[in-house]
Amino acid sequence: MKFIAVIPARYASTRFPGKLMEILGEKTVIRTTYENVVKTNLFDEVFVVTDSELIYNEITSHHGKAMMSIKQHETGSDRIAEAIENITCDVIVNVQGDEPFINTKALEQLIDAYKKDVDQQISLATLKIEIKDEDEVKNPNVVKVVSDVNDFALYFSRSPIPFARDEDFKPKYYRHIGVYAFRKQALQKFSKLKMQQNEKAEKLEQLRYMEYGMRIKVLETDFVGIGIDTIEDLEKAKKLL
Repeated sequence: MKFIAVIPARYASTRFPGKLMEILGEKTVIRTTYENVVKTNLFDEVFVVTDSELIYNEITSHHGKAMMSIKQHETGSDRIAEAIENITCDVIVNVQGDEPFINTKALEQLIDAYKKDVDQQISLATLKIEIKDEDEVKNPNVVKVVSDVNDFALYFSRSPIPFARDEDFKPKYYRHIGVYAFRKQALQKFSKLKMQQNEKAEKLEQLRYMEYGMRIKVLETDFVGIGIDTIEDLEKAKKLL
């Protein structure tokens, strides 16, 4: 099987415009992310996909691989689907450009899931981590996921799921971590499908896959990355570096 990593990298950001071109240590955030993904040695190829010539030139001028998005896209899946259309591969792992500290073990989990999937039941694979903080359970910005006994997703929601009807029973809650590994056929199919009710209501694109019958493998991890969404996040990342 051929595994590739794609790093979507938009220059614009509502909370922190141009964050991917900020300096982290001696390099930009996006270059740090790209080089750390390459260093995992898990992928046959690694690409940055961007709408910005600044980001494109930042990667290619340092001997990296990058491509420009041709169209405007509503979702990250659509942007990646366009990018990989003419690339020969089996599985595409989506790594966020604003998460420079790559956890190799978490990426290995996603790749191993496909290697073991001889019947090709998995359309997507992603990650979850147990929530320990009650405030996170109630926070709509923290996406929750419930899975079946075979670790396939039953639903993703901004609401607390499952709902605890009886006070004497406390279920475990899991936070969805938005790192995805797509089977190429599933990603290409997604880009041609219309948005349905659940995705519109929750504003979660992974629900479109489920609404059309595709199966999402959800693997538990203990990895929590540092996403750079604010200047404060950048300062935290600098300290960690």
